[in-house]
Amino acid sequence: MIQHAFSVLIKFFIGAVAVGALLNAFDITAEQVLQDFGFTPEAILTFVREGFGWALPHFLLGAMVLIPVWLIIFLLKPPSFRG
Repeated sequence: MIQHAFSVLIKFFIGAVAVGALLNAFDITAEQVLQDFGFTPEAILTFVREGFGWALPHFLLGAMVLIPVWLIIFLLKPPSFRG
């Protein structure tokens, strides 16, 4: 499963570089594309920072609940013998 996901990421990376090189050949930059959609690099960076600022406390709160629950379940689970 992890190997398949890694393979997909490698293919995506290669495809993105190829498309980026093709667009660069036509003198199209990332800033131009973003401006055509009404975004700026600074606005996207602000959006990402706000997203992490919102998600991180929620992630930590969920982890503070889930990790002890997982640990208790793991410790109380009867051992399995493989033979």
